[in-house]
Amino acid sequence: MKPTPILDRISRPEDVAQLSYDECKLLADELRDVIVDRVSQNGGHLASSLGVVDLTIALLSKFTPPHDQIVWDVGHQAYAYKLLTGRKENFETLRQYGGISGFPKQSESIYDVFGVGHSSTSVSAALGLLRAKKLQGDDGHVIAVIGDGAMTGGMAFEGLNDTGHFSENLTVILNDNQMSIDKNVGGLSRALANLRSTQRYIKAKSKVERFLLAIPLIGKPIARFIVMIKTWIRLLIRRNTPPVIFEDLGFQYFGPFDGHNIALLKKKLEIAKTINGPVLIHIVTQKGKGYAPAEENPSIYHGVSPFDREKGVQPSNTPTFTSTFSDSVVRVGKANEKVVAICAAMMTSTGLKSFRQNMKLRFFDVGIAEEHAVTMAAGMATNGFIPVVALYSTFAQRAYDQMLHDVCLQNLHVVFALDRAGIVGADGMTHQGIYDISMMLSMPNTTLLSPCNFSELDRMLEWAVEEGTGLVAVRYPRGGQSTVLEAIPAEPGIGPRIIRNSSDDGCVSENHGTVAILALGVMCEQALQAADILVKKGISCRVIDVRCCKPLDMAAWHEVLSGVSAVVTIEDGVAHAGFGNYLLSELRKAGDFPCVVHAEVLGVSDQPLVAGKRAQLLELQGMDAVSVAESVERLLASI
Repeated sequence: MKPTPILDRISRPEDVAQLSYDECKLLADELRDVIVDRVSQNGGHLASSLGVVDLTIALLSKFTPPHDQIVWDVGHQAYAYKLLTGRKENFETLRQYGGISGFPKQSESIYDVFGVGHSSTSVSAALGLLRAKKLQGDDGHVIAVIGDGAMTGGMAFEGLNDTGHFSENLTVILNDNQMSIDKNVGGLSRALANLRSTQRYIKAKSKVERFLLAIPLIGKPIARFIVMIKTWIRLLIRRNTPPVIFEDLGFQYFGPFDGHNIALLKKKLEIAKTINGPVLIHIVTQKGKGYAPAEENPSIYHGVSPFDREKGVQPSNTPTFTSTFSDSVVRVGKANEKVVAICAAMMTSTGLKSFRQNMKLRFFDVGIAEEHAVTMAAGMATNGFIPVVALYSTFAQRAYDQMLHDVCLQNLHVVFALDRAGIVGADGMTHQGIYDISMMLSMPNTTLLSPCNFSELDRMLEWAVEEGTGLVAVRYPRGGQSTVLEAIPAEPGIGPRIIRNSSDDGCVSENHGTVAILALGVMCEQALQAADILVKKGISCRVIDVRCCKPLDMAAWHEVLSGVSAVVTIEDGVAHAGFGNYLLSELRKAGDFPCVVHAEVLGVSDQPLVAGKRAQLLELQGMDAVSVAESVERLLASI
């Protein structure tokens, strides 16, 4: 990493305002170098953070956090902001256990005014902050920075509509790194944009409006007529740019501007501070700015694992649960013409790229709009199709109401592929996929499946499409399968099955009988390893692969729990509202399962799960193999 003499002078955000233009440019280079260096070692969101370095410098040159409050939508572009707001000394701990978060986090810094991680929330949050400031007599500014991708989320428009309707003094910065702007009319477009963003224009516009509205009878019609003419001219000249909708929502629109021109950004931000009413500043940036591989392939460098900085991210052919799903959904789709695939702006990440290539007419990417995706799927199911909706587990939370109201209550057949389920690691508390089990268990007409390995995922997806009814969710983790999981053979059915019985190996516990470890999905690995530890201590174990969380096949459970004297369940979800407690409750109702008298539920505690490596978090939660074995021993000792 190169020396950072300018960054070394920044100990608080106010220091940025003291820099000259040339120093700001040098600071931008230093920030990009630091970000690339750290993300290459720790992993993280690279391209988006590199794209807003210049904007971050401009914002801190003209606004003074925390008095002025900046809300970063999603937040994976806030690395430069963290470096300039007192966290450069700890930046090496980015996304590590006990380190700084990869997203803005209130408990981490007074400069992180609102915790984020999911998309399209910035305008609503910023409006709430602004209204609270007004009630308190606080004259600080509030700024929301939102990307063009996040703008596709309906919540963003709800916030814009409310802001514009009540003419709040909110500044919204639209960071556009994907929209194409028509260069054929660029000269005239820039001239008009510059005219409309000057204080002289703004003051003149305001005076004319007041004058016309004061004229009895004809003033308002004339004002409306001028607005109509202006709108038509704008549409003819700049037909591929978006200002009309923002001005119709009540915003003063400026742009589009070069989001890497720090001097220009400072000028526009200074003007925005003087305006009474909502302002939307539209800037155009390049994702991955300053790091050639990320500039050329921004989607690959959106979220990355550690990589060699000189070589860049290298393609991997290592199979994962996502790639397995990708192959499976193509196979299932080719076999059944009623299958359609739906995602929310994450085609490649969720493994649907191949489906689109093979069956383009049956593929639908709705943008960052999970709620819309689910209800649209319900509509397609109503008319006879079988939608497969691929979402990350953490983002499925955003469509809870649509799953319940539009799919479950109407008992429509929609399949959900929930990727990144369970403990995902370094992205931290906003991205851990630990809540889907609790969500699904509360919904009627729902089947929730959890495969332990690739072959089970492939078979379960086919079952979900061809034999499932109502809402069928298949949850699976990030990454690949271990050799322990790969060795588990595939078997027909979706009910519980025994994958290890130590009594078959001659291990019989004389004191307490057999203890059953019930494992959900990939937690079978920890269960099998725990059984190895226990068998060496003379404790008879039976490991059961749960497979189906809901509904419960009670006849099958009778069979697999026969002769069991104690039960330990283990799941990569919230324990107190998860599968273990649900199963034990149902077994107790049945009344003929003596093993439930001695039972323990292992899972994630009722606290936000921080960032860290998966192995670290499993140990922290008492869910690694050693901890599971210790829990079994404690349980047996209490009998």
